[in-house]
Amino acid sequence: MTNHRDDRPLSELMTGLVTDISGLFRKEIDLAKTEASETLDRATGSLETIFVGLIFAIGAIGVLLSAVVQGLAAFLMARGMTEPNADALSAAIVGVVVGLLAWAMISRGLSTMKASSFKLDRTAASLQRDVDVFKEQVR
Repeated sequence: MTNHRDDRPLSELMTGLVTDISGLFRKEIDLAKTEASETLDRATGSLETIFVGLIFAIGAIGVLLSAVVQGLAAFLMARGMTEPNADALSAAIVGVVVGLLAWAMISRGLSTMKASSFKLDRTAASLQRDVDVFKEQVR
């Protein structure tokens, strides 16, 4: 680093420093906004997956419980089970299967959301560089 003499008055140097610092912090705020927006977009994608899982769960309950429960109950009655027992067992079996499918989709969305970082890493690194530069300038 070269050592050169700056003949500007201290007040002008301080004004320049304040201007540089305020411009720097404005840029850092812009970076933080951009990074937060990107993080929010990733989170939105994860939430969409969760909602798709919930829609499948609701659709599965509506369709499968009406069709599969009746079919399974008929199958169990053909094997000698009484109608009330066949209805109850078939509803329980279908409910467990549908519940597992819904759980799998929701878990997938949650794990995707957890995997995405909600930290503002670039902003933090940039701020740290700015602090280091500022410390160097003040010396």
